Amino acid sequence: MLAVFSDTATLRHALAFEAELARAEAAEGLIGPAQVEAIARLCADIAIDPAELADEAALAGTLAIPLVARLRAALPDAAAAKALHKGATSQDVADTVLACQIRAASELLDGDLDRVATALAALAQRHATTPAIGRTLLQDALPIGFGLRIAHWQAGVSEAAARLRGEVATGATLQFGGAAGSRAGLDGKGAAVAARLAAALGLPDAAPWHARRGGVAGIATALAVTIGALGKMARDVSLLAQNGVGEAREPAVTGRGGSSAMAHKRNPTGCQVALSAAMRAPGLIAGILAGLPAEQERGLGGWQAEGPALAELFLLAAGAAEAMATVAEGLEIDEAAIARNLAAAEVGTDIGESEMLVAALLVPRT
Repeated sequence: MLAVFSDTATLRHALAFEAELARAEAAEGLIGPAQVEAIARLCADIAIDPAELADEAALAGTLAIPLVARLRAALPDAAAAKALHKGATSQDVADTVLACQIRAASELLDGDLDRVATALAALAQRHATTPAIGRTLLQDALPIGFGLRIAHWQAGVSEAAARLRGEVATGATLQFGGAAGSRAGLDGKGAAVAARLAAALGLPDAAPWHARRGGVAGIATALAVTIGALGKMARDVSLLAQNGVGEAREPAVTGRGGSSAMAHKRNPTGCQVALSAAMRAPGLIAGILAGLPAEQERGLGGWQAEGPALAELFLLAAGAAEAMATVAEGLEIDEAAIARNLAAAEVGTDIGESEMLVAALLVPRT
């Protein structure tokens, strides 16, 4: 996930944008074959130090300004330099790069979310009819099937993963609008160029969305919900692992969960990772939502804050998902402790329709 959002990856996507834009415009007769050949070759071969470019971007206010300047200076003639970046603007590059990174990050994250859901589904089915004490407001309530609690974890993670996939599908799209979002200077061929560019970059085509940040906000919110769903599981597992409860524990792994001062302790460190992520996510979301009232055709300060916040959200989600996948795949369930705690509550063993509800909750989400 760090590699997905690295400076190297950002530069690679930006160069791909410029090369594929030139190819798309050449295919529509907007620039000549000699110009597109020079641009594509340069974008493939040029060596740029990402750290130097980052310093220049910080001064310029956007990555595209120093990048385009470097590329134009390295092109063999004025015609090719003029053809480069034709009809595009800095935000087109930034938003399209972010869309590419979001899609790559989402695919990575989805793998660990699937691990969590798969492991939890098996546990929920195995313990669907295991009588256990249900707890409301942290107090003993009525019996439930222990698997019903697990099925809720599984459904929460599955639903969040499906929501994220949907938001990415509709929100991480090509951005190509030009200086003020009107696709000016393209001889009426802007839509055709956009379609070719989107296909070449592996992104859905879309009308310009530079001033509408709802798609990005939807992705960010779906990430926060995903982190929260993992945090819900982590909260419950950590409560079940308490010494006085002892119904479930994280898998025993050498070197994990110990204490530097108390050798007898077995701390729920996987849950700690997920809960720490859940504590941090809301603040990141608040910043992205604050940028939604963007100013006219290009906002100042709002959309520029989205990239770092989204990268952080993906990193938090990745860490939480990997941690809880490990927990789910090795979760230790103590049926004797479950039975002991239920008996102590003196509320009987009627678990109602827990088994049916487990089956209903485990219906695959798409």
